[in-house]
Amino acid sequence: MEGQKVLKGHQIRQSVQRQSTAAFRQERKVRSSLLYLLKMAALLLASLVTAFPFFWMIISALKTKAEIMDVSVFFPESAQWQNFSEVLFESPMLRYIANSLFVSVCTVAIQVITGAMIAYAIVFMRFRGRKILFAVIMATYMLPTAATYIPSYIILSNWNLLNTYTGLIISNAVSIFGIFLLRQAFMQVPAGLVEAAKIDGANAWKILWKIVTPMTKSSFITFGLMSFISSYNNYMWPSLITDSPEMSLVSQGLRRYFIEGGAYGTEWPKVMAGSTIIVVPLLILFMFTQKWFINGIGGDTGMKG
Repeated sequence: MEGQKVLKGHQIRQSVQRQSTAAFRQERKVRSSLLYLLKMAALLLASLVTAFPFFWMIISALKTKAEIMDVSVFFPESAQWQNFSEVLFESPMLRYIANSLFVSVCTVAIQVITGAMIAYAIVFMRFRGRKILFAVIMATYMLPTAATYIPSYIILSNWNLLNTYTGLIISNAVSIFGIFLLRQAFMQVPAGLVEAAKIDGANAWKILWKIVTPMTKSSFITFGLMSFISSYNNYMWPSLITDSPEMSLVSQGLRRYFIEGGAYGTEWPKVMAGSTIIVVPLLILFMFTQKWFINGIGGDTGMKG
């Protein structure tokens, strides 16, 4: 009898323990679900806040001039799709986009080459003052961009490169950010692999482009995309060294043609339509490179084992 009581007590304790464990698991599951919902709600809110300016720009592009000036009107009574066609075919907008694409592609190509070469030298070549050189390069990154305008302008003037595509491109031939990003990526490449390639007779140029670059392609694509966006959206520097309307980039062209009393005066629906159009190339580019861009931002250089 006494043994049965002990056994029964043990079974009761086990039952209580199982119930407690089940309740704890259920509570943890509910807590985890609530946390997940809160995260999703926060991400949704952040996405809406981020996307709202673009949505507002598109809605404004479909309004009349009177509607866009009326704060009580959010959606247009009748969508003015002709605003887009007028901007595309009755203004130099396509020329401005072509100018920006040409300058941006050339700038990215040069910055990738110079950035990769400098980063390779800093990481894989052994020479005196290597760390000091990198420190000096990074120190220049702390300078305000405006501080370089006057000396750069004087140099381009002495070389007769003002108001030229060449001046626009070579004045942005080196990216300090690109050097830093590629250096960090190159540091993850095994040094033994580079040394083995040297023993096999490969020179620095071949090692850089045939071995190191394919292993760190995510960082290259990330840098290229960020460089392209920066060059495409550049406004202040091109405005200082170019004064020809035919050479205007998209930001300059939008200001000169639509805002400064150009063909339309300040017709804000057309300004919004033009702003929407010039964003399209960037959206298309990001659509095809987002996988590598996200990997590069997240610290994945694209290096395979």
